[in-house]
Amino acid sequence: MATILVVDDEQKICDVLRAVLSRHGHDVLTANTGRPALDLFRQRRPQITLLDLRMPDMDGIEVLRQIRAVDPKASVVMLTEASVDALERQARALGVTDFLKKGVSFETLVNDLDEVMKQQGQGATGKSKTGNLILVVDDEPMLRGLLSQFLTIRGYRVRTAKNGPEALAQVQQEQPRMVILDLYMPGMNGVEVLRQLRAQDYKGGAIALTASQDEQLLQETLDLGLVDVMGKPVDLERLALVIQVGLALTDRRRFSRKTTP
Repeated sequence: MATILVVDDEQKICDVLRAVLSRHGHDVLTANTGRPALDLFRQRRPQITLLDLRMPDMDGIEVLRQIRAVDPKASVVMLTEASVDALERQARALGVTDFLKKGVSFETLVNDLDEVMKQQGQGATGKSKTGNLILVVDDEPMLRGLLSQFLTIRGYRVRTAKNGPEALAQVQQEQPRMVILDLYMPGMNGVEVLRQLRAQDYKGGAIALTASQDEQLLQETLDLGLVDVMGKPVDLERLALVIQVGLALTDRRRFSRKTTP
Protein backbone atom coordinates (compact mmCIF):
# COMPACT_ATOMS: atom_id res chain seq x y z
CA MET A 1 0.00 0.00 0.00
CA ALA A 2 1.52 3.34 1.10
CA THR A 3 4.14 4.71 3.45
CA ILE A 4 2.38 7.21 5.73
CA LEU A 5 4.08 9.59 8.14
CA VAL A 6 1.98 10.61 11.18
CA VAL A 7 3.18 13.74 12.99
CA ASP A 8 1.45 14.64 16.26
CA ASP A 9 2.71 15.72 19.68
CA GLU A 10 0.19 13.39 21.35
CA GLN A 11 1.72 9.91 21.46
CA LYS A 12 -1.71 8.33 21.92
CA ILE A 13 -2.88 9.71 18.58
CA CYS A 14 0.26 8.42 16.86
CA ASP A 15 -0.23 4.98 18.39
CA VAL A 16 -3.91 4.76 17.42
CA LEU A 17 -3.32 5.93 13.85
CA ARG A 18 -0.39 3.51 13.48
CA ALA A 19 -2.61 0.62 14.63
CA VAL A 20 -5.54 1.56 12.38
CA LEU A 21 -3.52 2.30 9.24
CA SER A 22 -1.25 -0.72 9.69
CA ARG A 23 -4.33 -2.96 9.72
CA HIS A 24 -5.12 -1.59 6.27
CA GLY A 25 -1.69 -2.62 5.00
CA HIS A 26 0.12 0.72 5.24
CA ASP A 27 3.69 1.21 6.46
CA VAL A 28 3.30 3.83 9.20
CA LEU A 29 6.04 6.11 10.54
CA THR A 30 5.44 8.42 13.53
CA ALA A 31 7.04 11.51 15.01
CA ASN A 32 5.99 13.70 17.94
CA THR A 33 7.73 16.91 16.93
CA GLY A 34 8.65 18.77 13.76
CA ARG A 35 12.37 18.15 13.44
CA PRO A 36 12.27 14.33 13.72
CA ALA A 37 9.32 14.42 11.32
CA LEU A 38 11.36 16.30 8.73
CA ASP A 39 14.24 13.87 9.15
CA LEU A 40 11.88 10.95 8.52
CA PHE A 41 10.33 12.73 5.56
CA ARG A 42 13.73 13.29 3.92
CA GLN A 43 14.86 9.71 4.59
CA ARG A 44 11.69 7.80 3.66
CA ARG A 45 9.73 10.16 1.36
CA PRO A 46 6.26 8.97 2.48
CA GLN A 47 3.40 9.02 -0.01
CA ILE A 48 1.21 10.83 2.54
CA THR A 49 2.02 12.89 5.64
CA LEU A 50 -0.64 13.33 8.35
CA LEU A 51 0.43 16.51 10.09
CA ASP A 52 -0.90 18.08 13.30
CA LEU A 53 -1.53 21.79 12.77
CA ARG A 54 -0.63 22.79 16.33
CA MET A 55 2.60 21.49 17.94
CA PRO A 56 4.80 23.06 20.60
CA ASP A 57 8.30 23.22 19.13
CA MET A 58 7.50 23.73 15.44
CA ASP A 59 3.90 24.14 14.30
CA GLY A 60 2.39 22.32 11.33
CA ILE A 61 2.70 25.36 9.05
CA GLU A 62 6.48 25.49 9.47
CA VAL A 63 6.79 21.73 8.99
CA LEU A 64 4.66 21.99 5.83
CA ARG A 65 6.81 24.86 4.58
CA GLN A 66 9.98 22.78 4.98
CA ILE A 67 8.34 19.72 3.40
CA ARG A 68 7.47 21.89 0.38
CA ALA A 69 11.14 22.89 0.12
CA VAL A 70 12.04 19.20 -0.16
CA ASP A 71 9.11 18.09 -2.34
CA PRO A 72 6.70 20.75 -3.70
CA LYS A 73 4.14 18.11 -4.72
CA ALA A 74 4.10 15.95 -1.56
CA SER A 75 0.65 14.96 -0.26
CA VAL A 76 0.12 16.48 3.19
CA VAL A 77 -3.14 16.20 5.14
CA MET A 78 -3.51 18.55 8.11
CA LEU A 79 -5.04 17.28 11.36
CA THR A 80 -6.97 19.97 13.25
CA GLU A 81 -9.01 20.05 16.45
CA ALA A 82 -11.04 23.07 15.38
CA SER A 83 -11.15 25.53 12.51
CA VAL A 84 -8.31 28.06 12.74
CA ASP A 85 -8.94 30.29 9.74
CA ALA A 86 -5.63 32.17 9.70
CA LEU A 87 -3.54 29.00 9.99
CA GLU A 88 -5.72 27.14 7.49
CA ARG A 89 -5.28 29.96 4.96
CA GLN A 90 -1.51 29.71 5.38
CA ALA A 91 -1.69 25.94 4.89
CA ARG A 92 -3.78 26.33 1.73
CA ALA A 93 -1.32 28.89 0.39
CA LEU A 94 1.37 26.22 0.85
CA GLY A 95 -0.70 23.69 -1.09
CA VAL A 96 -1.97 21.42 1.69
CA THR A 97 -3.80 18.43 0.21
CA ASP A 98 -6.71 18.33 2.66
CA PHE A 99 -7.84 18.98 6.24
CA LEU A 100 -9.19 16.37 8.65
CA LYS A 101 -10.67 17.12 12.05
CA LYS A 102 -9.34 15.04 14.91
CA GLY A 103 -12.03 12.67 16.08
CA VAL A 104 -13.40 11.76 12.63
CA SER A 105 -14.31 8.12 12.26
CA PHE A 106 -11.54 5.74 11.27
CA GLU A 107 -13.60 4.80 8.20
CA THR A 108 -13.63 8.43 7.07
CA LEU A 109 -9.90 8.74 7.70
CA VAL A 110 -9.07 5.62 5.71
CA ASN A 111 -11.42 6.63 2.88
CA ASP A 112 -9.86 10.10 2.65
CA LEU A 113 -6.35 8.64 2.52
CA ASP A 114 -7.44 6.16 -0.16
CA GLU A 115 -8.77 9.13 -2.11
CA VAL A 116 -5.44 10.95 -1.83
CA MET A 117 -3.63 7.86 -3.12
CA LYS A 118 -6.02 7.56 -6.08
CA GLN A 119 -5.39 11.17 -6.98
CA GLN A 120 -1.64 10.53 -6.79
CA GLY A 121 -2.07 7.63 -9.21
CA GLN A 122 -4.06 9.77 -11.60
CA GLY A 123 -1.37 12.44 -11.47
CA ALA A 124 1.20 9.88 -12.59
CA THR A 125 -0.86 9.03 -15.68
CA GLY A 126 -1.86 12.59 -16.42
CA LYS A 127 -5.58 12.02 -15.79
CA SER A 128 -5.75 14.43 -12.89
CA LYS A 129 -4.65 17.28 -15.14
CA THR A 130 -7.27 16.69 -17.81
CA GLY A 131 -10.39 15.56 -15.93
CA ASN A 132 -13.15 18.07 -15.24
CA LEU A 133 -12.77 19.56 -11.76
CA ILE A 134 -15.73 19.10 -9.38
CA LEU A 135 -15.95 20.80 -5.99
CA VAL A 136 -17.99 18.97 -3.32
CA VAL A 137 -19.18 21.25 -0.51
CA ASP A 138 -20.81 19.55 2.48
CA ASP A 139 -20.34 19.70 6.25
CA GLU A 140 -20.69 15.89 6.56
CA PRO A 141 -17.22 14.27 6.31
CA MET A 142 -18.68 10.87 5.43
CA LEU A 143 -20.66 12.23 2.48
CA ARG A 144 -17.69 14.27 1.22
CA GLY A 145 -15.56 11.14 1.26
CA LEU A 146 -18.20 9.04 -0.48
CA LEU A 147 -18.82 11.55 -3.27
CA SER A 148 -15.09 12.18 -3.72
CA GLN A 149 -14.37 8.48 -4.11
CA PHE A 150 -17.36 7.90 -6.44
CA LEU A 151 -16.50 10.81 -8.74
CA THR A 152 -12.76 10.14 -8.80
CA ILE A 153 -13.38 6.58 -9.99
CA ARG A 154 -15.36 8.11 -12.89
CA GLY A 155 -12.40 10.18 -14.03
CA TYR A 156 -13.18 13.55 -12.47
CA ARG A 157 -10.77 15.63 -10.47
CA VAL A 158 -12.37 16.25 -7.09
CA ARG A 159 -11.80 18.80 -4.38
CA THR A 160 -13.82 19.06 -1.20
CA ALA A 161 -14.79 21.83 1.21
CA LYS A 162 -16.54 21.49 4.56
CA ASN A 163 -18.17 24.93 4.58
CA GLY A 164 -18.92 28.01 2.49
CA PRO A 165 -15.81 30.13 3.18
CA GLU A 166 -13.55 27.17 2.38
CA ALA A 167 -15.44 26.58 -0.87
CA LEU A 168 -15.13 30.24 -1.92
CA ALA A 169 -11.39 30.18 -1.22
CA GLN A 170 -10.94 27.05 -3.34
CA VAL A 171 -12.86 28.53 -6.28
CA GLN A 172 -10.56 31.54 -6.21
CA GLN A 173 -7.60 29.19 -6.65
CA GLU A 174 -9.17 27.27 -9.56
CA GLN A 175 -12.70 27.40 -10.93
CA PRO A 176 -14.38 23.99 -10.99
CA ARG A 177 -16.63 22.94 -13.86
CA MET A 178 -19.28 21.83 -11.38
CA VAL A 179 -20.06 22.51 -7.72
CA ILE A 180 -22.05 19.95 -5.70
CA LEU A 181 -23.40 21.98 -2.83
CA ASP A 182 -25.22 21.17 0.41
CA LEU A 183 -28.02 23.70 0.92
CA TYR A 184 -28.01 23.48 4.72
CA MET A 185 -24.63 24.18 6.34
CA PRO A 186 -23.79 26.03 9.57
CA GLY A 187 -22.59 29.61 9.20
CA MET A 188 -23.25 30.07 5.48
CA ASN A 189 -25.96 28.13 3.69
CA GLY A 190 -25.75 26.88 0.13
CA VAL A 191 -27.81 29.73 -1.32
CA GLU A 192 -25.38 32.32 0.03
CA VAL A 193 -22.39 30.30 -1.20
CA LEU A 194 -23.85 30.11 -4.71
CA ARG A 195 -24.83 33.79 -4.63
CA GLN A 196 -21.24 34.76 -3.81
CA LEU A 197 -19.89 32.41 -6.46
CA ARG A 198 -22.06 34.07 -9.10
CA ALA A 199 -20.91 37.48 -7.85
CA GLN A 200 -17.33 36.28 -8.42
CA ASP A 201 -18.28 35.47 -12.04
CA TYR A 202 -18.39 31.71 -11.52
CA LYS A 203 -19.87 30.35 -14.78
CA GLY A 204 -19.77 26.63 -14.06
CA GLY A 205 -22.69 24.41 -13.10
CA ALA A 206 -24.09 23.79 -9.63
CA ILE A 207 -26.06 20.90 -8.15
CA ALA A 208 -27.78 21.34 -4.79
CA LEU A 209 -28.14 18.58 -2.20
CA THR A 210 -30.86 18.84 0.44
CA ALA A 211 -32.78 16.75 2.91
CA SER A 212 -35.47 19.45 3.19
CA GLN A 213 -38.28 20.73 0.99
CA ASP A 214 -38.11 24.42 1.89
CA GLU A 215 -39.74 25.80 -1.27
CA GLN A 216 -38.56 29.37 -0.76
CA LEU A 217 -34.93 28.29 -0.31
CA LEU A 218 -35.14 25.96 -3.31
CA GLN A 219 -36.58 28.73 -5.48
CA GLU A 220 -33.82 31.13 -4.45
CA THR A 221 -31.24 28.54 -5.46
CA LEU A 222 -32.94 27.74 -8.78
CA ASP A 223 -32.96 31.46 -9.60
CA LEU A 224 -29.15 31.37 -9.31
CA GLY A 225 -28.86 28.88 -12.17
CA LEU A 226 -28.85 25.40 -10.64
CA VAL A 227 -28.51 22.38 -12.88
CA ASP A 228 -30.65 20.31 -10.49
CA VAL A 229 -31.72 19.82 -6.87
CA MET A 230 -31.18 16.33 -5.47
CA GLY A 231 -32.43 14.87 -2.21
CA LYS A 232 -30.42 13.13 0.46
CA PRO A 233 -29.48 10.31 0.65
CA VAL A 234 -27.87 10.85 -2.74
CA ASP A 235 -28.66 8.54 -5.66
CA LEU A 236 -25.10 8.22 -7.00
CA GLU A 237 -26.01 6.94 -10.46
CA ARG A 238 -28.52 9.74 -10.95
CA LEU A 239 -25.90 12.21 -9.74
CA ALA A 240 -23.45 10.94 -12.37
CA LEU A 241 -26.08 11.47 -15.08
CA VAL A 242 -26.97 14.97 -13.82
CA ILE A 243 -23.28 15.94 -13.85
CA GLN A 244 -22.92 14.78 -17.47
CA VAL A 245 -25.99 16.79 -18.49
CA GLY A 246 -24.82 19.83 -16.52
CA LEU A 247 -21.37 19.79 -18.10
CA ALA A 248 -22.93 19.52 -21.56
CA LEU A 249 -25.20 22.50 -20.82
CA THR A 250 -22.33 24.68 -19.60
CA ASP A 251 -20.29 23.72 -22.68
CA ARG A 252 -23.21 24.73 -24.90
CA ARG A 253 -23.56 28.10 -23.15
CA ARG A 254 -19.82 28.75 -23.54
CA PHE A 255 -19.99 27.91 -27.23
CA SER A 256 -23.00 30.16 -27.80
CA ARG A 257 -21.26 33.07 -26.07
CA LYS A 258 -18.18 32.63 -28.23
CA THR A 259 -20.15 32.48 -31.49
CA THR A 260 -22.64 35.29 -30.74
CA PRO A 261 -21.67 38.30 -32.90
